Amino acid sequence: MAVSAVTSDFNHAPSDWSQGDARAVADSEGLEMQPDHWEVVEALQEYCARHDCNKYSVRELHDALEEKFHAKGGYKYLYRLFPGGPIAQGCRLAGLEPPAGAVDLGFGSVV
Repeated sequence: MAVSAVTSDFNHAPSDWSQGDARAVADSEGLEMQPDHWEVVEALQEYCARHDCNKYSVRELHDALEEKFHAKGGYKYLYRLFPGGPIAQGCRLAGLEPPAGAVDLGFGSVV
């Protein structure tokens, strides 16, 4: 597995999260973490740190990600990075609980 250089300090990461944990999740899900993946992980962690993670909705997070990554292609870009769903898979990699509605146990990732 290629190890990509990560320049972020992940200042908003959960206290029990590590890049090694994220790489292990990525490996188990068939993702090879690249700088673009880490940028999204950091954005998710920052969003959660600035909002009440127990109360944010899928729609709010979706809109925040769409706005932040609009110049790179928005949600189309994010789905290319995270085929398991930018919110559901991204949250797992970021060490965050996906918001209610991000995963449908009967269908899989929906966002």
